[in-house]
Amino acid sequence: MTLREYRRKRDFEATPEPPGDDPAPRRTRKVIGPRPAPESGRFVVQRHRATRLHYDLRLEIGGVLVSWAVPRGPTLDPKQRRLAVRVEDHPVAYFGFEGVIPGRQYGAGDVIVWDWGRWHADPSTPDAGAALEAGEFKVRLEGRKLGGAFMLIRTARWRGKATTDKTKWLLIHRRDETARPGWDAEDHPLSVKTGRTNDDVWAGVRPDRTRRAPRRR
Repeated sequence: MTLREYRRKRDFEATPEPPGDDPAPRRTRKVIGPRPAPESGRFVVQRHRATRLHYDLRLEIGGVLVSWAVPRGPTLDPKQRRLAVRVEDHPVAYFGFEGVIPGRQYGAGDVIVWDWGRWHADPSTPDAGAALEAGEFKVRLEGRKLGGAFMLIRTARWRGKATTDKTKWLLIHRRDETARPGWDAEDHPLSVKTGRTNDDVWAGVRPDRTRRAPRRR
């Protein structure tokens, strides 16, 4: 995993986004077969009003934030399938980013930390790296807004037609005790980090408080 594409798209003299560090190389040691990716980590969802409103779901895996843009936002309604477009990996330093990306910069617009917490891989897909490569990753989220069993699955069809575009995934909440029919992310507009809305961030309203991000393990 590398941050080359993330950095290529941004001018860090102009944007407040963090450049971040590339994942540290693995220690040289004798192992049998590939080292599996972690079975748990942190996650964050950022509500991003750019050219179009979307929510960015990011899972901390392998020293980066593996990311998807979810145009309509995640939902707890298992009957709703959400398009999730795989985008470039982001640095771990992006986890708590909240602010305004200036005009003429990539992703120009305002960003809030809409939700954060921890993810845990489903026992059926414990190796996150292998699951992502296979195109089907089952996780359980433990956040302040999102919770329960979710599935990220790469789709071979889009708008009724076959596609070879590997960036298109579906985000689906599985049926469990946390499912909520009709649940809409837009009904929950506040940042879990500062309690601000996107409008507040755009207007430069200073937060009354700032919560600490979930700790890395």
